[in-house]
Amino acid sequence: MRSATTTETGAEERAGRPRLVAGIVAIAFFMQMIDGTIIATSLPAMAADFQTDALSLNVGFTAYLLAMAIFIAPSSWLAERFGARQVFLFATILFTAASLACAAAGALSSFTLARIVQGAAAALMAPVGRQLVLRGAQKHELVRAIAIITWPALIAPVVGPLLGGFITTHVGWRWNFLINLPIGVAGAVLIRLFIPVDEARTARRFDWAGFALSAGALAALVTGLELFSHEGRAGVALSLIAVAMATGTLAIRHMNRSPAPLLDLEVLQVRTFALSALSSGILMRTTINATPFLLPLLLQIGYGLDAIATGSLILVYFLGNLAMKVATTGFLRLLGFRTLLVSNGVLASAFVACLALIGPDTGNLLLWLVLFAAGLTRSMQFTALNTIAFADIEARQRGDAATISAMSQQISQLLSIAGSIAIIRLIYALDLGGPNREAAACALALMAMGAIGIASSLAFLRLPTDAGHEVSGWRARQS
Repeated sequence: MRSATTTETGAEERAGRPRLVAGIVAIAFFMQMIDGTIIATSLPAMAADFQTDALSLNVGFTAYLLAMAIFIAPSSWLAERFGARQVFLFATILFTAASLACAAAGALSSFTLARIVQGAAAALMAPVGRQLVLRGAQKHELVRAIAIITWPALIAPVVGPLLGGFITTHVGWRWNFLINLPIGVAGAVLIRLFIPVDEARTARRFDWAGFALSAGALAALVTGLELFSHEGRAGVALSLIAVAMATGTLAIRHMNRSPAPLLDLEVLQVRTFALSALSSGILMRTTINATPFLLPLLLQIGYGLDAIATGSLILVYFLGNLAMKVATTGFLRLLGFRTLLVSNGVLASAFVACLALIGPDTGNLLLWLVLFAAGLTRSMQFTALNTIAFADIEARQRGDAATISAMSQQISQLLSIAGSIAIIRLIYALDLGGPNREAAACALALMAMGAIGIASSLAFLRLPTDAGHEVSGWRARQS
């Protein structure tokens, strides 16, 4: 116990100022996450340049997701072998260079190749970046540090499509990738200047069997979930998901038995991590992530709002996300993780369901209040989930925990879209929509996601009352 504490303290001394490191990591995260959302509105322009159709262009996006799924598992081993700072710097530079290659692509084949490289770099950035933040933050600093690296995940899905539409319309789709260059270069310089080099340790032998099984399971799952967005591919999608579950089971069995596994699954025995990063956490994130996807569909397709009107409403939602950042630490200190995750989770999910009640006759003030409140509670829940996941993780487990957490967040992002589309198609198939079935389908999908979120929030009652108290600063009141 004493040696573990000494090791952790030494790591903190080497890691520099936690909030500064978190800010630098957040810059790289923002570049990665905005890239995934900003180009959604550019598909027609890109397809025209590549002389193909938007459906064929989807191969570039699928390739990105597959590369992420394949290369995310070995990120912890690579950080252990070469040093977390060195791997993060390499990934940032590689992602930036791949962005330039995407912008310069003259054909679909070269664009797809560049997206594969981008996806591989992104797979390293997410878990290794978290590892850098975790190694330098003491428990009482964890809430603020995690809050800083969480804001890109909150902002990118909201502002990305709006920014991408503006850039594509006024300067061309290639600039959606070129804007990554100054961000990436600045991030790389800051990494070199302010994040100390960590000594590479003697890594455990690389687990090729674990890599093949975990990469295969994630690749099949990602492809299966992505295929749900295509008409008439549900059978193939479900088959791939079944393959993913079977392969994933084999991967877990192998890693539990291997003397040197690719990922040490002992971390899953930590209750705060297992609940917040997996199981209930995945379902809660699925609910929260569904809102930026379903809300524009409801407003534009369901009620015929134009892009400017929709964008102005999304901006209110975005402002709610930002406003909560200043209050997160105080609420956690007042309520503690368990009470906050349950109560705020129910509120966040209820506001998602309330968005289903939006209609053409909804007053602006009421609409703005609901959107702002939905943004507030979304931000709080994201930060609380991401923080408590690492509250009880030992220093030696942080790399594996960060990798597993990154995997679960990728899965929840895909689940939010696939689940929303599946619900909408089910409503269409059952002919439940009435005269305006597009609006009704989106509204019912929001209500279903809200119900899932409420159920997953109640599962956090399984946490101890004082869960993560060293991180939140919460103290039980003396009677």
